[in-house]
Amino acid sequence: MSDDFIFTSESVTIGHPDKLCDQISDAIVDHFLRHDPDARIVAECAVASGVLFISAHFASQTTPLIADTARQVIRGVGYPREVFNADACTIMTSFMDHSARDYLPLNLEALDEAGLAHITPKHQVTVFGYACDQTPAMMPLPIWLAHRLAERLDSPAVKRALPYLLPDGKTQVAIEYRNGEPLRIHSITLVTSQSEDAGVSPGELREAVIATVIEPVLVAEGYRAAEGTQLFVNPEGPLIGGGPAAHAGLTGRKTGIDTYGEYSRHSGAGLSGKDPMRIDRVGAYIARYAAKNLVAAGLARECEVQLSYSIGVAEPVSVRVRTFGTGAGEDRGLEARLREVVDFRLAAIVRDLGLRKLPGQHPGGFYRRLATYGQVGRIDLDLPWERTDRAETLR
Repeated sequence: MSDDFIFTSESVTIGHPDKLCDQISDAIVDHFLRHDPDARIVAECAVASGVLFISAHFASQTTPLIADTARQVIRGVGYPREVFNADACTIMTSFMDHSARDYLPLNLEALDEAGLAHITPKHQVTVFGYACDQTPAMMPLPIWLAHRLAERLDSPAVKRALPYLLPDGKTQVAIEYRNGEPLRIHSITLVTSQSEDAGVSPGELREAVIATVIEPVLVAEGYRAAEGTQLFVNPEGPLIGGGPAAHAGLTGRKTGIDTYGEYSRHSGAGLSGKDPMRIDRVGAYIARYAAKNLVAAGLARECEVQLSYSIGVAEPVSVRVRTFGTGAGEDRGLEARLREVVDFRLAAIVRDLGLRKLPGQHPGGFYRRLATYGQVGRIDLDLPWERTDRAETLR
């Protein structure tokens, strides 16, 4: 990538059908782990007009309430009944109970080195973590602002001010970079669904969204729309209704939104709907943790950590650090430091980050809250992989 460029990242709101599926899948994970921290669960959803399909494979001692959990999520999103009715929609399910064969309670805290080495990934994956100094959260600026705009669209303040807006929406932010540094906001695009009887013209909607969504976010984040910044609101015209009645959704389809807005590499594997013993999910978290701690330690201004895992091997077969010329010393030296300070084995990741216990500590749901506005860079949540508690040791 050249030093002068324009980069765009997008985010979506809670009512986008793909994100509805992610939220349902993660709410199912929360349900199992809240009642049984040793549960194993993988849940995926597909949604279309009036129909939700759920596939779940699990091993647990808890009673699955999967359809009820899904309807609760749909109600919480707030679609009008004519767009998607939580009580009347058809829910089709395919469940596989593997409890008799695969249920295995594990006291990770009591495992010794041999025990940790014995627990190996059941899937092969290469994951990436990234951090940079563009924002206080150490996230790329385009995805950071895109998430803030989506979050604002979903906020109670906007719902009160613009009651005709509906839950399905998307945002995009383009940042112009000069010499590799963010220079200005090039453009912002918001697409939001609205009720059929909204009674507002495209011009009125544009002015209202700029005033209630875009400007408050830019002020709060300390940015402004510079001269020449382009602002687009529903540039192709009104989106009536939106949601599953307008376009289908699928779990795990928005991996760029979940991570770094395509600014850096990320695993092709989706994150939502998987319990913490899935290395393709928690590997992405520990890679972010490693990259963020390196940047927080002042050892790089920009850092990508790559971890490659093979089936049956506890340690990652590859740990690679790239600092893109911003590192304090050679990248291989940072790789060695990470291996000394961070335990990248699956059982150690789950143990050290407390990943199986979090749903029980958050009765309102933990993993479901990650399904929108990104699974990394969330300074609004006390995520263990966002902490910088290894920075001093690395330094």
